[in-house]
This record gives sequence, structure tokens and C-alpha cells, in this order.
Amino acid sequence: MLCEEMRESIRKAAASLKGHARRVFMAGIVRGLGPGGQRVAQRELGWNRDTVRKGEHELRSGVECVDGRRGATGAKPIDAKLPNLRRDIRDLVESQCQTDPRFESERLYCRLSAARVSDLLVEKKGYAEVDVPSNETIRKLLNAEGYTLRKVQKTKPKKRSPRPMRSSSKSTG
Repeated sequence: MLCEEMRESIRKAAASLKGHARRVFMAGIVRGLGPGGQRVAQRELGWNRDTVRKGEHELRSGVECVDGRRGATGAKPIDAKLPNLRRDIRDLVESQCQTDPRFESERLYCRLSAARVSDLLVEKKGYAEVDVPSNETIRKLLNAEGYTLRKVQKTKPKKRSPRPMRSSSKSTG
């Protein structure tokens, strides 16, 4: 339906815009395509139909829909809020870690749970309870530092193969 030059220029124009402006532009193009325009835009331009619908709603109502992105809420990364957090977590966890007993991986296994690390930050490092991040954030930080939160399975000695007994080879009769 659209020639290649038109497709490319529409894609470039949409890519140069962000957020609300991009969605309204997409909705305007879809309106120009007429009935079935969403499907054409999805097929020809690779646009997500949900994004186009959101843009059509914004175009129709004149109200900008708020994106659910972190930048829109103003939340800063945890490192900006607590710059020493990673170092403090490393200090607490180092003594409780060990390597894979079979040396099959380079990961460090930590015997502490994320909740326990949270408690230790309050007890030993002097963090206020309201400042300590959630367990999920601590778990993500530990994984980013190369720690795995699970109990280390002890290596089990190999079982000895059963040796035939002298009495089992002779027949009793």
C-alpha cells in the first residue's frame, strides 16, 4: 500500500519524536490511512497497535497519557540515593560467601538472604530502616555484584561400588 520511500520517511519522522508527540504523530498517520489503518501501520511500518491506540486516545481527548517509566516518576537509581550501599553490602556479604564446592562456576554463593542483608545494614552499618531499599533491590544488587543467594550444597562423597562377597558367588545346596 505504501511505497518504500514513504515508509522510510514516516519511520524516520516517528523515530525523531518521543513519548506523547510520537504517539500523536502515529495516530495522525493512521487516521490518514483510513479504515484498517492500525493494521496497515502494524504491517507496513512495524508500529505497535497498542501504542497507536494510546495515541488515538490522546488525539481524540487532547489529554496526554502519563507513561509508566521511571524517568516520569522522578525516581533516581539507588546508587544516587545511597552512594555507599554497594560497598556496605559487599562488606557484610564477603564473610558469608563461598565458591562453588565443585569449582564448576566462578559465582560466589551467599548464605544470607536479602532480608537478612537488609537487617544487617540497619544493625551493623547504621542505616535507618526507612532508608534501606526493598529486598528485591538488594537481591538485584547482589546479583549484579556476582553473588548468588542460595545455600551451597555440600559435595557428597561418591558411593563405593558394591563388591561381590565371597559367599554370594558360591551356591549353597
